[in-house]
Amino acid sequence: MNAIFKKNAITFGVISGLIGIGVTTLMYLIDLKLFVNMWIGFGMLAMWIVIGCILLSKSKKENQGVMTFKEGFTTYFLSAVIGILISTAFNILLFNFIDTGARETVTEHLLDMQVGMIQKFGGTQAQINEAIANVKENSQFSLKGQLMGIGQAMIGAIIFGLILAAIFKSKNKESF
Repeated sequence: MNAIFKKNAITFGVISGLIGIGVTTLMYLIDLKLFVNMWIGFGMLAMWIVIGCILLSKSKKENQGVMTFKEGFTTYFLSAVIGILISTAFNILLFNFIDTGARETVTEHLLDMQVGMIQKFGGTQAQINEAIANVKENSQFSLKGQLMGIGQAMIGAIIFGLILAAIFKSKNKESF
C-alpha cells in the first residue's frame, strides 16, 4: 500500500475512533436516551461519510491527483476498520465494565422506543412481546451485541468504501 494512503488511512481511522469516543461520552454524560435517537444515528452516519470523502480527497490530492479504485477502497476500509475498533473497544469498556447499569438503562429506552413504534403502527401484543424478548435477548450494548455490531459496521464500511472509491478514483485509464 502506498505510504500516503496508508498514513492517511491510519490518521483518519484514529480521528474517527476518537470522534466516536467523544460522541459516545457526550451522549453518556448528557442523556442516555440519546443512544436510541434515530436522528443522532443518521447524523453520525453522515459524519462518517463526510470524513471518508475528506480522507479520499486528501489522499488523492497528496498522490498528485491519482488514485485507483483499489487504493481508494483500501484506504477508506482501513480507516473505517481502525475507527470502528477504537470506538467499539471504548463502548465495550463503558457498557460492560465501567457502567453496566447504563447498558440496562439504554436497553430499557430502546424497548420503550420499539414498543411505542409498534403501537403507533397498530402492532399486536404478540409483536410487542416478540420485540421485547428480542431486545432483552440480544442487547446491542452487551459484549456479544458490540461484537456483532463490528460485523454490521464492517458491512456498512464495505458498501460506503465501494461507493466512495468509485467516486474518487482517477478518471484516466492508467489508474485502473
